[in-house]
Amino acid sequence: MSAEQQHRDGQAADPGPRSLAQALRERDDASLGALLRSRPDLLHPVPTDVTQLATRAGTRASVLRALEHLDRFALQAAEALAVAPDPASYQELLDLLAGDDGDEEVAGALPATVALLRERALVWGGEDRLRLVRTARELLAPSASHSSPTGLGPSVAEATSGMSPGRIQAILTAAGLPHTHDTVSAVAALSGLFADRERVAELLEGAPEASRKVLTRLVWGPPYGQVTAEPAAHLRWLLDRGLLLPTTPGTVVLPREAALSLRGGRAHRVPEPTRPRVAVAAERKPQVVDAAAGGQALAALDTVEELLRSWDEGGPAVLRAGGLSIRDLKRTATVLEVPEPVAAFWVELAYAAGLIASDGGYVEEHHERHDRPDADAEGYEDEETRDARTRRRSGEAEHYAPTPEYDAWRDLPPAERWAWLLEAWLPGTRAPGLIGGRDGRDRTLSALGPGLDRSPAPEVRRRVLELMAGLEPGQAPDPATLLERLRWERPLRSAGPRREQPEPPRTGVRPAYGGGVAANDPEALRTKLTEWALLEAEMLGVTGRGALATHGRALLGAEGRSEGAGAGTAPAGSARAAVVAALLAPLLPEPLDHVLLQADLTAVAPGPLVRPLAEALGVLADVESKGGATVYRFTPGSVRRALDAGRSATELHAFLDRHSRTPVPQPLTYLIDDVARRHGLLRVGAASSYVRCDDESVLDEILADRRATALRLRRLAPTVVAAQADPRTLIEGLRAMGFAPAAESAEGDVMIARPHAHRTPPRTPPAPVPDGPPAPDATLLTAAVRAVRAGDRAATAPRKETPQAPGGLPRTSPADTLATVQAAAMTGDSVWIGHVNAEGAASQRLLAPLRVEGGYVTGYDHTADEVRTYALHRITGVAELADEPDGAEPAR
Repeated sequence: MSAEQQHRDGQAADPGPRSLAQALRERDDASLGALLRSRPDLLHPVPTDVTQLATRAGTRASVLRALEHLDRFALQAAEALAVAPDPASYQELLDLLAGDDGDEEVAGALPATVALLRERALVWGGEDRLRLVRTARELLAPSASHSSPTGLGPSVAEATSGMSPGRIQAILTAAGLPHTHDTVSAVAALSGLFADRERVAELLEGAPEASRKVLTRLVWGPPYGQVTAEPAAHLRWLLDRGLLLPTTPGTVVLPREAALSLRGGRAHRVPEPTRPRVAVAAERKPQVVDAAAGGQALAALDTVEELLRSWDEGGPAVLRAGGLSIRDLKRTATVLEVPEPVAAFWVELAYAAGLIASDGGYVEEHHERHDRPDADAEGYEDEETRDARTRRRSGEAEHYAPTPEYDAWRDLPPAERWAWLLEAWLPGTRAPGLIGGRDGRDRTLSALGPGLDRSPAPEVRRRVLELMAGLEPGQAPDPATLLERLRWERPLRSAGPRREQPEPPRTGVRPAYGGGVAANDPEALRTKLTEWALLEAEMLGVTGRGALATHGRALLGAEGRSEGAGAGTAPAGSARAAVVAALLAPLLPEPLDHVLLQADLTAVAPGPLVRPLAEALGVLADVESKGGATVYRFTPGSVRRALDAGRSATELHAFLDRHSRTPVPQPLTYLIDDVARRHGLLRVGAASSYVRCDDESVLDEILADRRATALRLRRLAPTVVAAQADPRTLIEGLRAMGFAPAAESAEGDVMIARPHAHRTPPRTPPAPVPDGPPAPDATLLTAAVRAVRAGDRAATAPRKETPQAPGGLPRTSPADTLATVQAAAMTGDSVWIGHVNAEGAASQRLLAPLRVEGGYVTGYDHTADEVRTYALHRITGVAELADEPDGAEPAR
């Protein structure tokens, strides 16, 4: 006898596991750990035993999540099993996927796919008895109202379940089959006819051409059609021979067996066992890619700094529903000189990094209070929450502003500041590209507002980078093939059946940022998330000219954020951030401490400036253009702004002379001296307001000017003029007339106008909304497997017969309970106890008592795999074991 025949005989003799629980119980610890790692929702809470693990693995929610994380071929295999006999052999599954002509790629990929489905507890049983989990079969199998995702309908037996015996016999006769004496054999004969390819071909040789066209339209799904009460002749021909069977009044279906024969035995039109290859769109030198990415990273830092600087004294108001108004977003886009969708991205990134927040603290504080030790105390309300409530009652508006973390971020080196932003971007679930679209209630989604979290975003973002990292350095992927690869890895299952039709090739994909996505279109959302990930990576400098940079690859290679670190914590808390910053630093230019002054009243900064110089120059001059070199322009208004900030003309001359690599142009010297000579000559105070000047001729000139009419000036003394306008309006009016007034205090001193940096109270950055529970680490997996094994040994331990309370708990008197546990503590035996906790939850525990005293029993709980103490008055009863369970020796 050959080895193959012996294997077949062994398979036939061994029926395999009788249930999913038994199949899981037969696994080793490594296999159980792999299941819990691939389906982390099964760990919350940790199952008490294997039976509970199997029950949880078969629930609808868990199975749906597991199916959504299969690749396209694994999902096709599960769909094929759903329309195969239950149980099905491996060969039957292979035939459904490869068809009558066979497919070497399918045959080569199927063993690993079946092993994957077994590992994830979606399939169990031996090679000759493969069973799909019942819930998965219910989700993927056809019903009377919809077809399978394969496009197949119900079988002949299912479609004829309510048909009269006479009608079934009439179909047999029309199909050329002999009459039978019962319905069961009639249905079996009709099923056998349709399953035979040659006999179906012979039957269709005499079919009208119109009948064949109907079958051609139905064969790949959906297999349902509508007929009238008096169907046409070509439809009547199909109905008479059972090639169309009625399901509901007016609806007919092509039986599954007939459809498979017409398909050549294939469950899917196009099996896809091989993952699509990501094509290379362009190839560049890695040094060019890194240089381009480094320049873009520097531009990203400048953009975020410009945003935060523009909100430094208080940003836009918070809408009542949360978020920025459209008008404020337009203003921000104008300041940053970018389109509105791109401005929304930078605003959201700063928010995710913990650099900006609402100064009212209502939404953020709602999340923070749960982290406080006294958060559950009755009537708890911290000072910031009370302040926010007071502000709302008084009508004071909330505004967005930089957080205290901004000051810490600003003082870091550029590479570490960039790494901080990336640590917020990569795991973030907020999707700025949705801004401007509509939510499920047809409300506009606003920047920093609710409704922007999309849990697949981090997975898509990371997977895009991983696929780019799989290419050679310098290679830029083709976006269309990258998108097709992601679709293969995560095929989306919509509410209805998926039609098995080949998708037309997509060429010339040009992603665009923003625009919104329909709330009920998950496939469009995942497509947009992919395109946005590519664009965001380019804007941030993770990629350069379409290819992944060296520091971008480091985002995937090093460990992520350390435990307990939030999105706004310093990058030193992340090993990944430290590695990325070290790789990026050489690509960023060193900050300069000088500028080049030009004769046309401009200054050119040939690179990034050190912070003190950049801040001082930003006050003294206006930014005219940005890019590789920043151009500043000196104007009377900008010089006056520096003088208002408390700088004297002498200080300004010294500042420019110290930081310019070129001589200070004479026109700039004249401009500073001219503005300084007139600055403060006029003094404005509060009466309503007044103007004071030691030079009477200047006041005469003001009073004679027609532009001063709106200020309603009146001379009080030769050197004092009063106005019926507030000081700010008066100052602005005089400056419009060409003067340079200065405000003064009540003591007559010149008031220096220094910018006031507004900061929010300490804020916690928004936490990502994960797509299900996080992946468990090795420690948790080891502990969970031990607990499941211990609970299973306890649950399967035999016990002696004893009276039982409702719920199956042992029932003994208090005296018998005390005597039994005391005896077990002396002999070292284990006993079954029934226990009811303080919340009224009942459970059975396998306990090896160690000590009984003070109304409590302490022992080793085999169910929980740890030492526990139970109150005797909460023990319903005790049952002795019939035999000691294997591997459950009592703890000594």
